[in-house]
Amino acid sequence: MWDGLIRRLKGVPQAPAPLPEPDEHLALGALLVRVAKSDNHYDAVEIGEIDRILAKTFSLGPIDAAKMRATCEKLEAQAPGTPDFALLIRQNVDYPHRLEMLHTLCQVMEVDGTHAQEEEATLLEIQKILGIEDNDCPIR
Repeated sequence: MWDGLIRRLKGVPQAPAPLPEPDEHLALGALLVRVAKSDNHYDAVEIGEIDRILAKTFSLGPIDAAKMRATCEKLEAQAPGTPDFALLIRQNVDYPHRLEMLHTLCQVMEVDGTHAQEEEATLLEIQKILGIEDNDCPIR
């Protein structure tokens, strides 16, 4: 405890806490963030929708959902690419739940009232990696 206080007083930066190893829950959160950011516009409406989805999907309170989203934002920023998260979900989640996840990703894309081509392209990439059949895909 004292070491941390002395470091802060001296202005010595603390090493950031390591991020958790992604599981299918964090992977979904990271993909929600990635879709929202794919049009280079990430605002409070999208953040609120992501928090709402995380809270509903994982039975979290608002504060825990916001903390999870913040972790997912950090994971998304450090992740090399979308396929890593989508593949993690495909390997650990059954088809009906993957399809449900794709629908939640569409909600994030549509929440700000715009339908950017970059967001749609990201969703189509995720759809293919998740193994969702074209006729089941909510993106048209």
